[in-house]
Amino acid sequence: MNSGYSIDPAGPARQNLRIGELAARTGLTPRTIRYYEDIGLLPAGPGRAKGKHRHYDGDDVERLALIARLRDLLGLSLEQLHYLVAGGGAWTVQQRPWLESESAIERMGVIDDALAHVDRQLALVRSRAEALTQLEQELVAHRLAIESKRLTGP
Repeated sequence: MNSGYSIDPAGPARQNLRIGELAARTGLTPRTIRYYEDIGLLPAGPGRAKGKHRHYDGDDVERLALIARLRDLLGLSLEQLHYLVAGGGAWTVQQRPWLESESAIERMGVIDDALAHVDRQLALVRSRAEALTQLEQELVAHRLAIESKRLTGP
């Protein structure tokens, strides 16, 4: 099933996207993207000075696609979204080229932080999945009770 929030294969490698291109790739409006920047869901990058043309990259596409999926699939508030994506670098660790100046200890620290961040996201997704399963079971039981009224009559 396609969630509607797919990443364009050319997207992550491409740099210097304008806000309209970013909006088209993520399904968000430019206004929403600007708002997410204002409240810190999308950190301001070096190419995004206020009052100037803003430029985005593939990491921004991935981060916004994640935010949209979490918001829509889990019905999260902006505060919850902020908590879950605050360590947004967790999504880029696997593609990150390690710099020569980064020590093995620094790399392990980045990896540990990313893993902890993804674990928080997984915990919320799993708790929501459990709640949805419980609701589904209740609705099925309720439907069966209603359906049984057909068999017993008035």
